[in-house]
This record gives sequence, structure tokens and C-alpha cells, in this order.
Amino acid sequence: MFYLGIDQHRKQLTINLRNEAGDVVARRQVSTRREKIEAFLTELAELTARDGGYIAMVEVCGFNDWLLARFAAQVPCRRMLLVQAESRAKHKTDRRDANRLCELLWTNRERLLTGKKVQQLRVVQPPHAVDAAARQVTALMRRMTKQRTRTINAIHHILLKHNLQQDCPTKSIKAKKARKWLSKLELPAMDRLEMDQLLEQWALWDKQCEQLSREIEACQQRHPTATLLSSLPGCGVMSSLALACRIGDVRRFARPGSLANYFGLTPGCRNSGDAQQRLGSITKQGSSLVRFILGQQVLQLMKRGGPLRRWYKQIKNRRGSKIARVALMRRTVTIIWHMLHHEEPYRPYSAPAESSGAHVTSARARQKRAAPSVLTAASAPAGG
Repeated sequence: MFYLGIDQHRKQLTINLRNEAGDVVARRQVSTRREKIEAFLTELAELTARDGGYIAMVEVCGFNDWLLARFAAQVPCRRMLLVQAESRAKHKTDRRDANRLCELLWTNRERLLTGKKVQQLRVVQPPHAVDAAARQVTALMRRMTKQRTRTINAIHHILLKHNLQQDCPTKSIKAKKARKWLSKLELPAMDRLEMDQLLEQWALWDKQCEQLSREIEACQQRHPTATLLSSLPGCGVMSSLALACRIGDVRRFARPGSLANYFGLTPGCRNSGDAQQRLGSITKQGSSLVRFILGQQVLQLMKRGGPLRRWYKQIKNRRGSKIARVALMRRTVTIIWHMLHHEEPYRPYSAPAESSGAHVTSARARQKRAAPSVLTAASAPAGG
């Protein structure tokens, strides 16, 4: 079998091919033009078909889709691995990157083919078609809402520039009456031109956001786990779909802490020697949109009271509000893991009814009675 390392760029692919003995058979650059790619794949298939095909490894980037699909259609290609290196070399060239990928693939071929972990290398699992479409539409919705917010802020700036914000007929400029007032407001020539363009952009963002909202609602109904996550307090259509499509198959996370680490909610550490508690801030790896949604969702959980609110206040009194909110975000991820793992909706905690003759006196029994249920407050680190 052969082993192929690919360093992908916009205009060319740098490839490094090794045989079963680890010897380099080919190293060169291939243009990403369609006819050049087809000729290279034909040549590669003829070279490797007689010896059992090949396994390819490519480093993740923002435009891997066409390359993964094209290699997946190749019969000699036994497997295509999408990886992300955890460290960056100080002496970096395209040829060295392709050689390093091919050497890592050949050295760790047995572990990679059996699904085992390799140090300093992270194998990325490409999302399924349903999750990929949901990720794209939710990311597009986030960009559109950001553009609309920037447009509204620019309109506010013009009003503040001329001290006209108090003359608005409504409390907010988002009302229809306020928009009509903005379209007829007397301003200097350049400010009037900018205001007209901003109002046109605002109407365009509203129209596009409305189209995306309908598409998101349809995707949320089709997604297998998004409707289950919508039972969480404060988790609407957009939030449940964004969380579900970025989690994917929950079975690839062995424990709740793995899911929290996947979203970058666990603290980093630099332990060495006798210093065993050198914990830092959270890693912030993974999706920033998920962390934003969880940060908004914990506000809804705190409003509802119960054990989660009491647990949050205990951490807040010891460590502060920011660390307490991050800890509650991790606890929310733990709840989500249990919901998806057991395929059950969110159940608010309610204290069990006690019989009139029962009188619990032990501290252990009182603590057990006040403890949250499995789906509402599963075990999670208490610190921030």
C-alpha cells in the first residue's frame, strides 16, 4: 500500500508519496486546474492500483470539500484522513509540510487506520451532509445579523452626530414609524446620502434574515437531534440547530468532559514538576458561535432558579461572576451530553413529594434530596 501526504493551497497541491517500506516514491506540485487534477489522479491510480491502493492525508483548511469529494470517488483510495496539527514548525515550506504529513501517516499507519489517537495530531471528522448544510445556514445567519447590527449602529451614529436621537417619534428606531421618520429627516447632503444607503442596506438585511429564518426552521425540523435540544430553557430554533449540527454524533464523545473540551470550555494547564495546579483560562477552541449561544442560554437557566441557580451563586461567591458563568456553561454542556446520550428531553428539577409521616433528619439525606437530577445538573467541574 502507498501513503500520500497533501499540502493543499488555492493554486497548487504539494504531494509526497511513500511506499510500504517508507521510501519516497514521488514528490512534486500539482496545479489545481481541473485537467491537471484529473491527469494526476489517473497517474496515481495506475501507480498504486496493483499494490493495494493508497491512503491519503491532508491538513484541514477552508476549502477541502472538493478535494475530499474527488479523492473519495477514486477506487484505489482506501481512506482520506483530514487532520489538524497541534503545533506549527518554525521552518515551514509546502514541501516540508507535505513530507511531514506523509511521514506521520506512514509512521502511525496502524494507529490511524484503527481509529486510535496520535500525539500532536488531531483527526478531524467531516460533518454529514445534513450537519454541513445546517452549519452553513447558521453561520450565514450569524454574519447577516452582524451586518444588520453594524448598519443600525451607523444610523445611531448619524443621529448622535446631530443630536437628533431625542426627536425620534418612537422609543426604538426599529419601528416602522421611526424608519419613515429617518427617510424624511433633514440632514446635510453627505449625511443624507449615507442615511439613504444605510436604510437600503437595513431593508436588504431584514429581507435576507427573513429568508434564512425560514430555511433554519425547515432545517431544524429535519434535523434528528435539534428538536430534542429545543426543550432546553431559552434554546430556540436557531440555537438548537447550531448546537446540534456542531455536536453531530454524540457517541464520538466518551464523556461529558470531552464535549466541553471540544467547545473550548475547559481550562488550560501548564503543570510541571512540583507545580501541579497551574490552571489558566479556558482554551476557547472549537466553535465561537456555540460558546456565544451557551453564554446567552445560562442567563435563561439562572432566571428559572432551582439547583442550578444555587450552584451558580455558590461559585460566584467564591470565584466571581465570570468564572461562575463559564462553570454553568460547562454544566449546560454536561446536561446536553446526557440529553443526547439518553435521547431524552430536558426535565426541570422538582423535589420529590414526601409523605406526611416521614421525617428525614440526616444531612446526607437532605443533600440527596436537594441534588439536581441527572439531566438537569450532571457531574461537572465546579471551578471556573
